[in-house]
Amino acid sequence: MQLEFSPEEIAFQQEVRAFIAENYPEQLRGKQDEGEELSKEDFLSWHRVLAKKGWIAPAWPVEYGGTGWNPTQRFIWSEELARADCIQTMPFGLSMVGPVIYTFGTPEQKARFLPGILSGDDWWCQGYSEPGAGSDLASLRTKAVRDGDHYVVNGQKTWTTMAQHADWGFFLVRTDPDAKQQEGISFLLIDMKSPGVTVRPIITLGGEHEVNEVWLEDVRVPVDQRVYEENKGWTCAKFLLAHERTGIAAVARSKRGVEKIKAIARTEQDGDRPLIANPFFKRKIAELEIDLTALEFTELRSVAGIAAGKGPGPESSLLKIKGSEIQQRITELALEAVGHYGAPYFRGFGEGDNEHPIGPDYAHRAAPTYFNARKTTIYGGSNEIQRNIIAKMVLGV
Repeated sequence: MQLEFSPEEIAFQQEVRAFIAENYPEQLRGKQDEGEELSKEDFLSWHRVLAKKGWIAPAWPVEYGGTGWNPTQRFIWSEELARADCIQTMPFGLSMVGPVIYTFGTPEQKARFLPGILSGDDWWCQGYSEPGAGSDLASLRTKAVRDGDHYVVNGQKTWTTMAQHADWGFFLVRTDPDAKQQEGISFLLIDMKSPGVTVRPIITLGGEHEVNEVWLEDVRVPVDQRVYEENKGWTCAKFLLAHERTGIAAVARSKRGVEKIKAIARTEQDGDRPLIANPFFKRKIAELEIDLTALEFTELRSVAGIAAGKGPGPESSLLKIKGSEIQQRITELALEAVGHYGAPYFRGFGEGDNEHPIGPDYAHRAAPTYFNARKTTIYGGSNEIQRNIIAKMVLGV
């Protein structure tokens, strides 16, 4: 499917394309091409370019630093970022806690935290999941006890992405143990350098240090770092998750992923013909593209609803389900396409002065990317939970 743009929208598309081509950090592109692990500074190098241009937060209201772009312009922006293979900006500040702060925060909180999110000076992480509270988030046990002008926080969070780099974290904590599960939770902003905060790495199956467990032991948090009312943090949590689930759809990047698979299949051989000529493989690609097109239409309807002031609704759960499933199918098909080159994958294999990964460049990351994508149907609220939300909110059962 190809959308038809107006002359003004085409001009905007050309402006965006030219800006990316002229300003995307060259050293960042080199590390991506080599499949190297990206550092915090790598992510911030692109963040700062966008911040200087004023394009770092397209979905934010203009008064808080947004671009004022309409839904079609934001769609074009995401398409061009994916087309150019740009890295994603970290979502925890820009797409998650930022909107919570400008929607529910006090004027003082907005003035204190929003500028650092936009500039990249403050790197954020998300403290939601716990060892016993993942999909059933409302059963969390991390507690915060009021002590004068502070809360004293104790508990454990897990799967905390990029916490090893974070300056701040937004955490769900239980402030009323006697209330119903969802009614005794508060939303706190915690300085990750606070005494009592310990970050411990979790190494993924693909060998990356992406996620962590975070321990909170008698951490003192000023009350003025609570967003919204005490025991009303679930309102913030639902708002944030709806926005997170919408972004998880990642339609533009999935379209780019399909194009990469096609390129691999044109190169890899299936007997005496290219893999792309195999009717069974070709059918898998076609089915994937059909589902992706349907998801794109659903995403555009959701974006239009947001532009009309409706906000993300239950359809964000549908976007999350289908978007995450499609992402997994893409990594599965990529692994299938590289064939035996994807098999000999071990952490650290191919490292060192005299060692080189096996196979062509496009095959080196197929296996670890596949491993990493197993999480997509779990984070942001597992797909099983999203189906329950749809059943309740849409079907009324």
